[in-house]
Amino acid sequence: MNKRKQEYSNHRHLVPLYHFLTFAAMAALLVGSVIYFFDRGNSYLPPFLFTLLILTLISVSFHCRSFALKVQDRAIRAEENLRHFILTGKRLNQELSLFQIIALRFASDEEFVSLAARAVEEKLKPDEIKRLIKNWRADYYRA
Repeated sequence: MNKRKQEYSNHRHLVPLYHFLTFAAMAALLVGSVIYFFDRGNSYLPPFLFTLLILTLISVSFHCRSFALKVQDRAIRAEENLRHFILTGKRLNQELSLFQIIALRFASDEEFVSLAARAVEEKLKPDEIKRLIKNWRADYYRA
């Protein structure tokens, strides 16, 4: 876990082996399988199966990532709703989008309630919310 002070400019989380190496390898495998498919010998079956295997690998990779992020997004919504309730005695405004709530998680308790209200009133975009945060609350556990 990176303990560097987190703020707007460095809050994005990239995992080089996943985001760069894995995607590059999947792209190379897909290109190679398509080339193999059209440069076949007597049968379409081996290159077809190889291409199907690569497409399955790509699908599984993307779905595993999206499922994990969806669960994490639900947890963030619940955590921020609880935090708002603790601070105000009320639930978060239901007009807030999931992406606005995800952006609000970086706001300190002192800014959170007013920034949540402002996000609804001014229909702030997530990036605008993050830029308005003065006292950044780090999230080192984002997948």
